[in-house]
Formats: sequence, C-alpha cells, structure tokens
Amino acid sequence: MTDIQRPVVVSAVVADGLVGTFGIGVAAEVFGYDRTHMGLPRFDFALVSCEPGVVRTDIGMPIVVEHGFERLAVSDVVLMTAWEGMADSPPDALLDALRAAHARGAILVSHCTGAFAVAAAGLLDGCRATTHWRYAGELAARYPAVDVDPAVLYVDCGQVITGAGTAAGVDAMLHLVRREWGAAAANALAREMVVPPHRDGGQAQFIDAPVAACEDDRLGVVLEWAVGHLAEDITVEALARRALMSPRNFARRFKSTTGTTPHAWLLAQRLAAAETLLEESDAPIEEIARLVGFGTAAGFREQFTRRRGVSPRAFRQTFRTVRGAESDAAA
Repeated sequence: MTDIQRPVVVSAVVADGLVGTFGIGVAAEVFGYDRTHMGLPRFDFALVSCEPGVVRTDIGMPIVVEHGFERLAVSDVVLMTAWEGMADSPPDALLDALRAAHARGAILVSHCTGAFAVAAAGLLDGCRATTHWRYAGELAARYPAVDVDPAVLYVDCGQVITGAGTAAGVDAMLHLVRREWGAAAANALAREMVVPPHRDGGQAQFIDAPVAACEDDRLGVVLEWAVGHLAEDITVEALARRALMSPRNFARRFKSTTGTTPHAWLLAQRLAAAETLLEESDAPIEEIARLVGFGTAAGFREQFTRRRGVSPRAFRQTFRTVRGAESDAAA
C-alpha cells in the first residue's frame, strides 16, 4: 500500500462533543503503538479535527488535537470515528477533505455512525456498507444510493471499510490489518489486544439475545476439537454426535451461540489456517489444501480466491515479500 521506507500515516477524525471515546481508544490501540515486532509497519498516528485544540468526546473527556483536516491530504488511512451528531450535516471542510483523500487513494475506515459522514461525502454511493444496527434504517433512508447491511460486523468495499457499532470497530481494524499486512500480523495484534482475530457471524447475534461465543461449554469443547482436526471430513452430524445432540438441535444451538452456521464457521477456520500456512510454511498449495480440509487444490483455490479476493499463490507472494522486506530493513 505504501513505501516501506516511511511510516504509514493514519489519521482519526474527531469532532468536539460528537466523537465516540471508544472509537478513539480502538484506533489508538491498533495504530498508536510501535507494532513493528509483530510484522506491522511503522505508523504515524494522530487525531485531526476542523480546528486543532482541546475537544471533548461524547462523555465530556477533554483531548488535545494537534492537526487540522490538512493532514488528511497526506494520510494513507483515514479513520472516521463515530459521529454522534448524526442529525447535523458534517462540515463541508470535512466532506471535501474526505473526498480528496479518497480520490488520492487513501483507505477510509468508518466506525459505527462514522458511516454517516462518509455517506454524506458520497463515498458510499453504490457500495454495500454497515453501521450500528440501531441506526441502519436511518442510514438507508437518508442515503438511498447506499446498500446498507445491518447484519454484519463490517463491510469491505475496497477502498472504504465500514464497521458496525462499538466493539465491531475492533473487527474492522483487524480486518484492515489482515488485508494489508497479513494474517500473522493480525493474529499477533489480536493476541496482544486479547481479542479473537476474527469473529464469525454478525450483528444479528447481539440485537435481541446476546450470547458469548464461549459461554456454551459443551459446544466450546466441540469447536476446539474441530479446529484441531480440520484435515478431516467434518460433518454437522459428526459434530452433533460429539456434542451429544441431534443434528437439528446442534445446528440451532450453534447458530444462536456463534451467529453463523457450522458450515460457514468451518470454512472460516480452514481459510484462516490456510493463511497461516501460506505465510509461514513452504508447503505446496496441494498440501495446504489437504492439511486444512479442502480435499482438492482446485476447491481450495476457488474458495480462497472467492473469499479473499486473491489466489493462494498471490497471497503467499504478497505477504512473504512484505515480511522479507521488513526483515531486511531491520537487519
């Protein structure tokens, strides 16, 4: 994405009294520290606002912002934090700066209601996007050119990533890290943050009956077993037997607990395991396909390319090159 010789410039947009405190914390946690030992590049992270100075978050916490919107003109990543003043139109200066950054090739990531500001700039027109489920209807009504999906944790529309409410900001940021700098870096960062590298399912699991993914001990044991036996032919029936349930009850309980289906969960685990092997081993594609349970190399290539947007070979070449260059630079 950027020249490895210089830091990746990341700017988080804040507005006096309107910015979400949690969103600033997530952005700072991911980009505000030296994570080069995890395989990430150096980041130049800062907050920006219309007028630099002291601003207050949504809970009244004062923070000092040193930069104006002119910093967006040199930013590689622009983070649009939660915009609590949805009823008010964002200032023209912000909309112009977002459009200019986008036109220049910067990646835009919105958190929660930050999607309203990105949509107001016209940068979500024709795109699938998300926001907090509570405000998805308002976003769709106000910006009919946007395909709003209220059921997911984040949406990657290429140059623009939109994240759902509150903790989904973590999911969106980790996805960005995984996409740009590889699975190993994202997994290491997730371990540092003590969060899962990827959460399956979507917002639907949190709307009416929130259930923690590890709350069901019996199901947790079965999932742990499945992760350790991905190379095997794992069926819903086999998982149900291990959980001492009928296949129908198991599938229902699985969906209510994880927010996704057993098939989708297994596919996600296999793809994640494949990413690690592509980055960290010299195993041939055919062997990786066998080790993670795809059976055939052709089936593995098809699923990986469909879900990741690049072939397994291209993924390996990209992140092997990035890690090799970073190692050489550190030497």
